[in-house]
Amino acid sequence: MQFMNTKSAIGDKNLNRSYIVRFGKRIRKRINPYIKRHSKIGDDAVMANEHFPWLETVEDNWETIRDEAEALMPYRDAIPPLSEISPDHAKLDKDKKWRSYFLWGYGFRSKENCARCPKTTALMKSVPGLRTALFSIHEPGMTIAPHKGVTSGICVVHLGLKIPKKHEKLAIRVENDVVHWRNGKAFVFDDTREHETWNHTDEDRIILLMHVDRPVRFPGNVIAKLFMLGIRWSPFIGDARRKMKDWDKSFRKMEGKG
Repeated sequence: MQFMNTKSAIGDKNLNRSYIVRFGKRIRKRINPYIKRHSKIGDDAVMANEHFPWLETVEDNWETIRDEAEALMPYRDAIPPLSEISPDHAKLDKDKKWRSYFLWGYGFRSKENCARCPKTTALMKSVPGLRTALFSIHEPGMTIAPHKGVTSGICVVHLGLKIPKKHEKLAIRVENDVVHWRNGKAFVFDDTREHETWNHTDEDRIILLMHVDRPVRFPGNVIAKLFMLGIRWSPFIGDARRKMKDWDKSFRKMEGKG
């Protein structure tokens, strides 16, 4: 009986997730164009950095951020592949070569991870509208197939921290724009545009990846915030937070603290 109840609960949970995904896909087809119509920064696939004046401070401190990211590398096996934190990314990371060290995730702060990176954390606290901040590690040979994000209410920021010497062999394509990462340089793009990445080198690519609120006029900004609130409290984010706690135990063991 206990087994049957557990099996039934899992089935109900998967059914609820499936319903949420279908519902989300339907409403975002209406919500995203509405948000973009109220955008203060236009609707380019890759956005001009001058729309985000705080980026200059982040770029000026890129070496400080890089040093804290590199200090984590001796414990890289305890940094989870994104597909194990977010099963919804499993199709994008089948080989588990995309490791992600979260400082913030959809507004939730990882106390333990931030404590290991105090200077980066201090810088992130000054970023307007920060939703997510993480060190994104693409291992050699990593590719991410073309895909689109969920909401146009956020913009994605990439800051190059450790870019392979053969930088021409790795890049991100956002619709018709191909951007090559560079150490200390940041760029911003619309996550809802089709994008893909590749790392055809024998080195890791490490960047700071951020989600920040898109500057949006009223009433589009209200709709954007409500949609983000729904994502924040969805079972997908709840599951990811629980998995992150399990991975933190592995990290602490490797540090000799667990």
